[in-house]
Amino acid sequence: MSVTSARRTAIRKAVAVALRVTVSSLALSCLLLGAQAREAVADSQKTLKLRRVDAAPSLDGVVDQSWSRADSVSDFVQFQPYVGREPSRKTTAKAMTTEKALYCLMVCLDERKNIQRTTATLDQGSGDIVSLMLDTFGDRRTAYKFAVSASGARADCRLLDDARNRDYNWDGVWFSAAKIYDWGFVIEMEVPYRSVQYDESLTEWGLDFDRWIPTLTEDIYWCAYEQNEGQRISKFGKLVFEDFRPSVKGLNLEVYPVAISKVEYLHDSEYDFSPNAGVDVFYNPSQRLTFQLTANPDFAQIEADPFEFNISRYETYFSERRPFFTEGNEVFMPSGKESGSGFYSPLELFYSRRIGRKLPDGSEVPLLLGTRAFGRLNGWEYGGFVAVTDEKDYELGGEKLTEAQALFSSVRLKKQVLGNSSVGLLYVGKNTEYGSNGVVDLDGAFRASDWQLAYQIARSYRGSEGDFGGSSCLKVVKENYLAAVRTRYVGEEFDVGDVGYVPWKGTTEVTGLCGPMWYLEKGPVQQILIYAGGVLNNEKVDAFTDRMGALGVNMQFRKGWGYEVSAVVGRSKDMDREFDSFDANLSSWFNMSPKWEGSLSAGYSRTYNFFRDYLAFYAWTESYAEWRALDVLALGTTLSFFVEGNPDGEVEDVTVNSRPYVSVTPFNNLNVRMYLDNVYVRSTEKVQQVIGGFLLSYNFRPKSWIYLAVNEVQDRSDEYDAFGTPLPNRMHVTDRACVLKLKYLFYF
Repeated sequence: MSVTSARRTAIRKAVAVALRVTVSSLALSCLLLGAQAREAVADSQKTLKLRRVDAAPSLDGVVDQSWSRADSVSDFVQFQPYVGREPSRKTTAKAMTTEKALYCLMVCLDERKNIQRTTATLDQGSGDIVSLMLDTFGDRRTAYKFAVSASGARADCRLLDDARNRDYNWDGVWFSAAKIYDWGFVIEMEVPYRSVQYDESLTEWGLDFDRWIPTLTEDIYWCAYEQNEGQRISKFGKLVFEDFRPSVKGLNLEVYPVAISKVEYLHDSEYDFSPNAGVDVFYNPSQRLTFQLTANPDFAQIEADPFEFNISRYETYFSERRPFFTEGNEVFMPSGKESGSGFYSPLELFYSRRIGRKLPDGSEVPLLLGTRAFGRLNGWEYGGFVAVTDEKDYELGGEKLTEAQALFSSVRLKKQVLGNSSVGLLYVGKNTEYGSNGVVDLDGAFRASDWQLAYQIARSYRGSEGDFGGSSCLKVVKENYLAAVRTRYVGEEFDVGDVGYVPWKGTTEVTGLCGPMWYLEKGPVQQILIYAGGVLNNEKVDAFTDRMGALGVNMQFRKGWGYEVSAVVGRSKDMDREFDSFDANLSSWFNMSPKWEGSLSAGYSRTYNFFRDYLAFYAWTESYAEWRALDVLALGTTLSFFVEGNPDGEVEDVTVNSRPYVSVTPFNNLNVRMYLDNVYVRSTEKVQQVIGGFLLSYNFRPKSWIYLAVNEVQDRSDEYDAFGTPLPNRMHVTDRACVLKLKYLFYF
């Protein structure tokens, strides 16, 4: 059988399995329908009428006469620190529209001395912030969020999975203005209809407003939410089109010519200068379809990946930060995925770091062309992705090797069912002249506002071989208890190594947790959670099932800080060694002042060290702190200690990693950041690696940027003179680069 026919056979088998599972999923949908049926009507009946005006208001932070025609709301409620209480400060929101754009006004009362005017990024705590949120498809699952600070700094994102997740990579074309007065501040926003996707047949959109008051640690919304659930798009109010429906037509074309000039260090004071150019294109032929293209992109990391200490048997995971792969990626995400370090993390079958990956000698596989399309149609979400990488020669251990030219592709279909749930199908593949590797996946999520059942079933193929993998999670968060169970199975031959990140071959895991939860109406403590449970983890390579019990406490305080302590104890086996395992962890977070924030995590475990190949203790601490010394200046650092024990119970080695930085934002949209990442190893009594970086980024108009980046890496790797004689171990430059990049938006 040829490679091509074997691949087709494997795909057909995988699709057949997925279709069989789809039938089972629909049956399960019917069983869950009764529990979810009353979710079809929004819990919040708040309404704001959107009226059309002929002349657009001036975006200058001044409330002019044109706003007198707009409908307004001011009945906000607290979500933090006291759920359901009246806000400490009054806020009024208005909205109106022209033919081309929606306009929002927010008037926020406060004393000038209390208003935080930082020009920094809009993380929580970085200033007084207001937000506008729009569910433009009426699906009660997804929404756009537009945020502006009192000083005029802007941010946007997409809310996903009924606001359980955030996609901060979305970048829209919209405009705003801010002005501070003695009595408070005013925010005006303009959202062009051609900048968002929407359903033209709707007569109303989902709507909410938000205001964050950092001096009071107070978060207020227009709509009311349950404390155990958090914000939910399904409980948004209504933005009713009184005498107008958006139907903007046009070319809807965004073109970004990209000019790049790079200087790279080669060796012996020699440098390589390489000017280059590329282009990015976004095209919306309709409000339900987006087409994206990148040609000859430069994917050099502006900032080096953070240092990761890894003693496990699995490879280190690195987050994706290249814009082409992050923007509009929501449709390719598996259903039910939780943001950050959530309880449920489905198998990552599309790991875009595999495309244009770094080779063992530090060089990168060049990406020649990338394109994708995604959109919606009658409750369906769909997407397609294609990328072509070029052939690349490299060296490994003195041997010359070649990374073959490859075609990466992905297809995604997702259907909204039962109001606020979904079921989807995903294909991801890599093809070269030497063979193919890929996966077909069926996933879905059934959800109400306070529970979610997510699942994923996948079949991989490499040539004609393949295996199954999957995951699931049921999470219930009620007013007085939490219960959650998750499962993961990865077959011994489940191989997506060229397209995804699933290194746990031949493993099965089941974890269950439950416990009481208290929400206190008064006092400094806001929430207490005590949980207990168990973990079963079978790794076939060890022919053993790890059996562990878990116990933890989580407390959150109204002043913006909290902590969690947990312990996992049980019986484990690694590398033919059965032992009593122990793992204790502490995590805490601090955001009690607009001027500083921080976090501290620590852990101690008795586990197998695969890096050193023995059983011993392992301890670690990781901390982060940032001080906003001035409105335009932030100083911060991360500091980590990794302590490896030996079988005799003594300290084998200590590794210290710190990354101090300075961030200067002289005015909105211009930032200068400098950092110094260094790694110290106690056994050598020397710093083993230093990475220095400088980045100037200026967002001089929507989606248009100037970047100037300088990076240098020094370490103590092997070094030889011109005659091949080893040189004394010393710090020396291994990489140095300067990149000037201009990205300019032409918006048609």
